[in-house]
Amino acid sequence: MLSQIFSKSRPFFLTKVFLATFICFTLLGLIAALLIAGEIPDLFDLAEHGQISVIALLLAIIVTFVIDGFVQRSPKRIILVVVFAFLYIPMLMLIIYSFNSSKLVTVWAGFSTKWYGELVNNTALLKAVGLSLGIAAASATLAIILGTLASYVIVRFRRFKGANLFSFMTTAPLVMPDVITGLALLLLFVAMGHIIGWPQDRGAMTIWLAHVTFCTAYVTVVVSARLRELDRSIEEAAMDLGANPLKVFFIITLPMIAPALVSGWLLAFTLSLDDLVIASFVAGPGSTTLPMLIFSKVRLGVSPDINALASIILLIVGLIGFVSWILMRQREKRRIQEMRSAK
Repeated sequence: MLSQIFSKSRPFFLTKVFLATFICFTLLGLIAALLIAGEIPDLFDLAEHGQISVIALLLAIIVTFVIDGFVQRSPKRIILVVVFAFLYIPMLMLIIYSFNSSKLVTVWAGFSTKWYGELVNNTALLKAVGLSLGIAAASATLAIILGTLASYVIVRFRRFKGANLFSFMTTAPLVMPDVITGLALLLLFVAMGHIIGWPQDRGAMTIWLAHVTFCTAYVTVVVSARLRELDRSIEEAAMDLGANPLKVFFIITLPMIAPALVSGWLLAFTLSLDDLVIASFVAGPGSTTLPMLIFSKVRLGVSPDINALASIILLIVGLIGFVSWILMRQREKRRIQEMRSAK
């Protein structure tokens, strides 16, 4: 009965719920500001207390969707809203505060884009971004090559002496703490410097090798899962028609596992771009990556231009991920259609 009444006036009801919750959360924010600051902020003064309105708006949207899920008796919708809110509200707040005119990132002082302009003139930050992007791209590329070869050996050549040991050692960096991995690689590079004279100075090259070490493990897991699901009858048919195994691998296997390769590359790129602990161990003077620079700035107080840079990175990564998802989805649909037409 309640759902029937609700369905007839659903937009009107949701609007009332949203307005009521927004006003309630705004009043709670004003009361909290009164208790903390000892003064009553203006309800409509977004230039000084816009964070109250922003937080109240986000909470009102979440509560409205949750109430809608309860009334419609749709637990899936409630779970979806809660999970997405938990994942993406911090990112949304980061983007909002990148347009804050105040130097204090926790105090809203009005809308401004000046920090995006400051970002262009920040040479150290741009240098760290260029270094991190270059290392991440190179690490992901080499990790794709090594991880694909390792996964092919694990899945297709199961019966050889030491197969279980090889599989375990390939994926061991997944469960290895970053501190242990970074310290081990540091000792390795120092020992190599004493024995063979390389590397004389730790820098971008040592960071790249260190990132390839743990990124390969993630790529191996992603590609191995795809190889196990692959229909080998197509490869066997190609070999029956006279194609050698190497040609089958490049002509048949690689195109069929292309979505896994793209996913593995994006995952390795993200992990390399995000790494702080391992890079801190193996980096040398003059090779400061973006996470290292951000961490050093956070210790002294977050700079607003960091928020602007993080917003740009979120936008770029989101666009790349969305485009990759569309391309892989279209490719998968074509593959399914081809398989159905072949049958």
